[in-house]
Amino acid sequence: MTGGPLVVLVGPMGSGKSTVGALLAERLGAPYRDTDADIVTAQGRPISDIFVDEGEPYFRELERQAVAAAVSEHTGVLALGGGAVLDEGTRELLTGLPVAYLSMDVEEAVRRVGLGAARPLLAVNPRRQWRELMEARRPLYTEVARVVVATDDRTPEEVAQAVLDALELKDV
Repeated sequence: MTGGPLVVLVGPMGSGKSTVGALLAERLGAPYRDTDADIVTAQGRPISDIFVDEGEPYFRELERQAVAAAVSEHTGVLALGGGAVLDEGTRELLTGLPVAYLSMDVEEAVRRVGLGAARPLLAVNPRRQWRELMEARRPLYTEVARVVVATDDRTPEEVAQAVLDALELKDV
């Protein structure tokens, strides 16, 4: 196994993991990988379709496998899906890695993603469901994170710089 990812990004949907991850990869001169994109590519369909057609447990197993593969193979910047930390084995894999939790509040989530239909876990009463998801996930994000970076009212560039500073990484 290589040294593992340079940076692993975790956080809720809409926190900017994909955007910030791509910026970090560019600034670090490293490859970027997103486990949600890995799943979409491998399955040939959107995650929302996997949820509808196969159910959440099936998706979570795909996610667990995608994260395990990415952690063992990838040496650049890695973004995980919002629910990846729900799996205990995934949390164990992240132990000792440079994990940054991109945090945000519900108002910021509404502003960024509208908590709309493309988010299968937020189909009914999205604000309440987002809050409930975060109550369950926030302690898990915090558990795996080496650093927490608030994304509220920050540009992706500002968040990327905050991650670099917090993890004491130098861009190229």
